[in-house]
Amino acid sequence: MSHKLKVGELKEIYLTDEEIWRIFTIVLSSKSVKSSTYKYALIKSLIENLYQVNDQFELTYDQLAYSFTKIYWNLIVHHNLDKQNRGKNARVVTIIKETQTNYAIPSEFSFDKIDASLQLNLVKKIKTTMKENVFGALYGDTRGTFYAFDHKRECLKLNPGVHSFMLNYQRLIVNLTNYHMAAMIEELNEVPSINYLLGKVESIAKRSSLRPFEKLLMSHFEASCFYCNKTLSGKKRETHVDHFIPWSFVQSDQLWNLVLSCNRCNSSKSDKLPDRSFLEFILDRNFELTHKIQDDTLMTNYKSKKMIMLYDYSIKNGFDTVWCP
Repeated sequence: MSHKLKVGELKEIYLTDEEIWRIFTIVLSSKSVKSSTYKYALIKSLIENLYQVNDQFELTYDQLAYSFTKIYWNLIVHHNLDKQNRGKNARVVTIIKETQTNYAIPSEFSFDKIDASLQLNLVKKIKTTMKENVFGALYGDTRGTFYAFDHKRECLKLNPGVHSFMLNYQRLIVNLTNYHMAAMIEELNEVPSINYLLGKVESIAKRSSLRPFEKLLMSHFEASCFYCNKTLSGKKRETHVDHFIPWSFVQSDQLWNLVLSCNRCNSSKSDKLPDRSFLEFILDRNFELTHKIQDDTLMTNYKSKKMIMLYDYSIKNGFDTVWCP
């Protein structure tokens, strides 16, 4: 009954890659009891927040619950995949469906489009469910070796070795988790709902629009392309917001990884990694941002060494085609 635990201590700090892979294999396989897709969603939430940990490798429940809620909102509301549990409806499904009904939210609304206060209220409710059914369950499956957690502090602390492992094999873990989550959703839902299912599962962390970031960057910096310095006039379809490190690796939209780009550079760069010479430019840009932006949450736990680490780990994960404008 590990899912009922309120505190979980880290039982093993030093694990080899082989030992971590063995545990991951068990978690993703049929050997791990999965009455719902919760465990997959928590793994995806951890991956989305790998670069948001503090110096003690800690993540708050609010950070994880936000990602967890976004995953399920876009599956349940946006894609109508409301069977996420064997037997009765998963509690997360009930909470989200009730919110959608009570506020008459159209199904085409992705999570980032709904009102901010409504988002926070929803995340708070989902966090309660995660305390009851999620944090302890995955902790039990990983035998207390992947992370510690504390409901009172509302904090999850990753094993530093596991954090490093997940960074090193991030792309592979993402693909494995998406595949197994999609397979379970396909088993639980009716055929008409599952067209292009893997693509739906893969894209659920992505925001529908980066427009708010564009306005924010425009308000603090000159309207010019980060890569080629072309002046951006602001005309429709001319100004783009680009993920400096490709989104398909980062799996998250963070201000410190977003730059203004012209249409030509954005299209040419696509899913490639910018030449290392641009790394110094974005480190300088982010240094300015940390001093210009009033809202601390937009640069939470950002450090230049994390940006460098992100760049290096993306190469290890196969993003080794270097791009220049």
